[in-house]
Amino acid sequence: MIYIQLFLAFFYPGILGYGGGPASIPLIEYEVVDKYGWMNTSEFSEVLALGNSLPGPIAIKMAGYIGYEVGGVLGAIVALFATVGPSLVAMLILLNILYRYRQSPKVKRLSSFVLPAVVVLLAELTFDFLITSYDTMGIIYTIILIVGAYIALEKLKIHPVFVVMMGLIIGGIFL
Repeated sequence: MIYIQLFLAFFYPGILGYGGGPASIPLIEYEVVDKYGWMNTSEFSEVLALGNSLPGPIAIKMAGYIGYEVGGVLGAIVALFATVGPSLVAMLILLNILYRYRQSPKVKRLSSFVLPAVVVLLAELTFDFLITSYDTMGIIYTIILIVGAYIALEKLKIHPVFVVMMGLIIGGIFL
């Protein structure tokens, strides 16, 4: 039964997560944290941070890790297949259709409706992580991390990978 749940937990975000990994992260969080309770928000945040620090697509790394934690090697395989399979099939079918109608106003309008929804999902995920950070570390450390990350990314133009790595190091030291 756990393998069916793992498949469904990563199949739905794979189908509904239009826009790639960042768009499917809130959907994965819902399945893993809220629906099945395999992790809490803090643990999910740590998996997300770890996944962001490694190269490659985030949803696949998270599926492999969470699948392994929940169901061992077979769980990782099931979760990876559920994440990659639907996207691969849909991409092959839709790419052919989109290529034929790429200049259509309807296709252009579809993109203009989907992008704001992705922004809202990412904003909600950010707010959830902000609340978790506040609950775990307190307001002072949370503000210091936010301001430090902003300065590093926007003012100093440090690559996001290094900012995430610094966040992992700081979290490891202070938590």
